[in-house]
Amino acid sequence: MQLISWNVNGIRACLGKGLGDFLQASSPDILCLQETKARPEQVQLPLEFGGYDAFWNSADKAGYSGVAVFSRRPPRSVERGMGQPEHDGEGRVLTLEFDDFHLVNVYTPNAQNELRRLPYRMEWDVAFRRHLESLRTRGKPVIFCGDLNVAHREIDLARPAQNRRSAGFSDEEREGFSELLDAGFIDSFRHFHPDLEGAYSWWSYRGGARTRNVGWRLDYFGVDQALESGMKSAAILPEVMGSDHCPVSLTLK
Repeated sequence: MQLISWNVNGIRACLGKGLGDFLQASSPDILCLQETKARPEQVQLPLEFGGYDAFWNSADKAGYSGVAVFSRRPPRSVERGMGQPEHDGEGRVLTLEFDDFHLVNVYTPNAQNELRRLPYRMEWDVAFRRHLESLRTRGKPVIFCGDLNVAHREIDLARPAQNRRSAGFSDEEREGFSELLDAGFIDSFRHFHPDLEGAYSWWSYRGGARTRNVGWRLDYFGVDQALESGMKSAAILPEVMGSDHCPVSLTLK
């Protein structure tokens, strides 16, 4: 079973840059998208999406944020948001229950320039962790994926020294992600590639950063420790263009 996650930075724009071709070539069982920036009625999906059921959680604000999941397997249930009005207006969380696990697609808020949204981001991290923990109480393990907007360790970005207090690499955000993993989750990519350098999933559009691979690893599959034996592989797909992020994948046995 293959799952792919991708921040497409606008699904309509990405469809014009080969998203349909990528879906046809990769043919995942489940595709999770973040930053869709559209409501479903605004998107004309190509034929490549014909074998998938589509589930959306769009932001109240037009053209902003949003997540979507396309699945070949019908879920048992679908939940939009975390059941917390103070966090659910931006369309950032979509939870699907399958036979063997809950899958949570997330687009974590950015702390923004000068960390002006960091206090809200810290509240979000706690709320999201509690959401995952509450899902576990229903008797199934949890997989989360998406743009977590944090480079967890120094190895996860090209220039850690220069970005010590930048959004996505503040001590607070990194600690928040550590607490999430400590709650019983595995960073699947680092599980299989613990010391691999230069593995990034986002690059600035400025200064030829992608060509020079001056990037950040912001996109993750977090896997419940109860599913560790079921993990087969995890990968980053930097060769796939169409967004300032690239897709990441998880394959389960």
